[in-house]
Amino acid sequence: MAKTRQIIECVPNFSEGRDMAVVKQITDEIEACEGVRLLDVDPGEATNRTVVTFVGEPEAVVEAAFRAVKKAGEVIDMRHHHGEHPRIGATDVLPLVPVSGITLEECAQLARKLAERIATETGIPCYCYEAAALKPERRNLAVCRAGEYEAIPEKLADPAKAPDFGARPYDESIARTGCTVVGARDFLIAVNFNLNTTSTRRANAIAFDVREKGRPERIGNPITGEIRRDENGKPVMIPGTLKGTKAIGWYIKEYGIAQVSMNITDINATPLHAAFDEVCRCAEARGVRVTGTEIVGLVPERALIDAGKHFLRKQHRSTGIPKEDILDIAIKSMGLSDLRPFEPKEKVIEYLLDAGKDGADKLTALTVKGFADETLRESPAPGGGSVAAYMGALGAALGTMVANLSAHKPGWDDRWEEFSRWADKGVELEAELLHLVDEDTEAFNRIMAAFGMPKNTDEDKRLRSEAIQKATLFAAQVPLETMKASFKAFEICKAMAETGNPNSVSDVGVGALAARAAVLGAGLNVKINASSLKDKAQAETLINEANNLMAEADKAEREVMKIVEKLIHN
Repeated sequence: MAKTRQIIECVPNFSEGRDMAVVKQITDEIEACEGVRLLDVDPGEATNRTVVTFVGEPEAVVEAAFRAVKKAGEVIDMRHHHGEHPRIGATDVLPLVPVSGITLEECAQLARKLAERIATETGIPCYCYEAAALKPERRNLAVCRAGEYEAIPEKLADPAKAPDFGARPYDESIARTGCTVVGARDFLIAVNFNLNTTSTRRANAIAFDVREKGRPERIGNPITGEIRRDENGKPVMIPGTLKGTKAIGWYIKEYGIAQVSMNITDINATPLHAAFDEVCRCAEARGVRVTGTEIVGLVPERALIDAGKHFLRKQHRSTGIPKEDILDIAIKSMGLSDLRPFEPKEKVIEYLLDAGKDGADKLTALTVKGFADETLRESPAPGGGSVAAYMGALGAALGTMVANLSAHKPGWDDRWEEFSRWADKGVELEAELLHLVDEDTEAFNRIMAAFGMPKNTDEDKRLRSEAIQKATLFAAQVPLETMKASFKAFEICKAMAETGNPNSVSDVGVGALAARAAVLGAGLNVKINASSLKDKAQAETLINEANNLMAEADKAEREVMKIVEKLIHN
């Protein structure tokens, strides 16, 4: 299965917002880390604080974060820092945020390790907060930052208040750097819902209806009545309908409309589409209509994909369609282009991270003609392995096409979920096989690189031989994965031959033939590469597995074609 790339976001807050030369020294450290993309630098003069946002794969982001914290400790002197925002150190707070392919708990583990490394290698004491907290009460940032920078000497002297990592007696080094709070939190989506009203009062009412905090309970008149209070004198609140959200209503003169402005702080509890639907419902109850949605800042791809699939399901349509089509449904359904055109490449984190990478070196980026032309050239790659994987992808795609046609067939409306599930499987399988198209060429490149290693000394020869064997094993394993993935296409094709739209049964047949060609073709690559392995037992295992899959593919193809031929001739 093609692995989803792991991407995390880091949003450190540095206690300097006035001297941009100092800030640049810090951000230079971030940008120097390969695999990291700096997305935003937001300084504040009054707060004397700069919020930096960067993304990348976990290892790269953690390294960049460490370097930034180290540099901030060198160039910011907290003994002379003053600003309106609460702060505890040169790097005040540093959250890691899961974007894709990684869980919040995994980010929490990374945050703890990062905090320990910062304390060990720089001497800066660190607290852990939110999901990374080592003490329950420290999940709250305010608890970690209580008393701010000025309270550090007292906290270091009290074991109960001491940092999680790097606790030691107060000294001039700590006086200069302060402490740092490292944590992990979920991604926050800032979103405004546009209303067909200019009334701030109406917008506020809708915001209070939905936000988790809700509104104060009143005695008598629900609007003007006295606020009910508990025994401690605190207002009694009527909770709103959306967990993990904060919201207010306001009027935007620039647009001439009122908005419900919302921060979704827990996108697992309240996905973007759920917030949209609920604001629409509450707005309608108050005689107001949501005309569109404005994403403030950036959004992870999954939020839009989940939204697109949600609206497709509401329409009783298959979700097993290309990602681009799902995104388009999300954009249209939530009116993301209401105020200005919504450009995913500018608003989706993953796409920004890939900006400037045209993927021209990938076979899957080529046109159909381009792929064929590249294959026919006198270079040995791409070769049969890549073509076999592409044949498998086409087989899966044809089965998926029939599933989608069946889901949309008039009179079959009650079966759309059944076919959508098959289509979802097909989309995943196609993605896996397209990944293997390029992986096969990568396998060939590894072999060539190994053969190109020096062989001047006995040690050179030993290392070269080991590299060749390692690359050869990889070159046998990749087509074996292609075989396994391509074989899965038979399940989809058979199901569609038996239960799908009979008008498309010939397409299913072509899909099965393509899947068989993929399995048998990839099998040949397994055999030729395995035969070059010095470990004959391992080679035999690979070849036997390939032979078994080839025999099973022959059988599966015959079963599908028997159904296809019967339907064609009836």
